[in-house]
Amino acid sequence: MSITRKWAKQQQRALEVLVRLKRLYPDATCSLTYETPVQLLVATILSAQCTDERVNQVTPTLFAQFPDAVALASCDREVLENLIRSTGFYRNKAKNIQGACQKIMTDFGGEVPQQMELLLTLPGVARKTANVVLAHGFGKIQGVTVDTHVKRLSQRLGLTEQNDPVKIEQDLMRLLPHPDWENWSIRLIYHGRAICKARKPDCGACDLADLCPTVEQPPRVSDALKARLGRE
Repeated sequence: MSITRKWAKQQQRALEVLVRLKRLYPDATCSLTYETPVQLLVATILSAQCTDERVNQVTPTLFAQFPDAVALASCDREVLENLIRSTGFYRNKAKNIQGACQKIMTDFGGEVPQQMELLLTLPGVARKTANVVLAHGFGKIQGVTVDTHVKRLSQRLGLTEQNDPVKIEQDLMRLLPHPDWENWSIRLIYHGRAICKARKPDCGACDLADLCPTVEQPPRVSDALKARLGRE
């Protein structure tokens, strides 16, 4: 199969997956709790190797005590560490949060930068975090957020053969319409949590199973699923 034909088949599959994800998770949105771009940045840093649910349990107390970049930049590091301890890797996260807020104060006038290349200069910020902050803090869609769920499901669905998150993002950006880049990630994360779990994916209950090349015997689309997807 030629590279062009292979890409066309991947794109067709990606677009069909996108249609179904939109119908399965119509109200999917960022599940982190925040009020400002700085708080979103901090919450996203905390979400590394941690569930959003746990982060949302920690941030109300954190933001009540340190609500903005000024407070976080000058806070006592040990106090910050204790507040975020339950999110895991708390020493490194505290160092990055404080370092990012200090740079925001010294280099960006106290405001979270709205450009990808500038966000990437902040400690603890790679493209995943930058994409989340740009999309949900400023309404700027500049890439596809690739976390462990997005990586795993994109590989299982045959949309990428890459392992590096940046290369996976590039593949997905080529396959998907630009306006859907960020909500694709959110919906895929929802599906990864509910159905396509890392250790034991529930392929029998998966509404994407007939599109998935990693299912050993792809099931036929049921009449119920056809009706739900609006097919004839």
